[in-house]
Amino acid sequence: MNNRLRVLRAERDWSQQDLADRLGVSRQSVNAIETGRYDPSLPLAFRIADTFGLPIEAIFVRD
Repeated sequence: MNNRLRVLRAERDWSQQDLADRLGVSRQSVNAIETGRYDPSLPLAFRIADTFGLPIEAIFVRD
């Protein structure tokens, strides 16, 4: 699954650690999601969407 996480994070000038802290996950998890090595669980995807104030569909796109 492709995502816009890196772009959205950069627009807010957040580091991976900043986003990880907001989501309650590790920096490595954020990195793995950004690089497509890990697809987040549905609850985590909702937390990500809520953190950015966007619908899930605006962040995650099927391949």
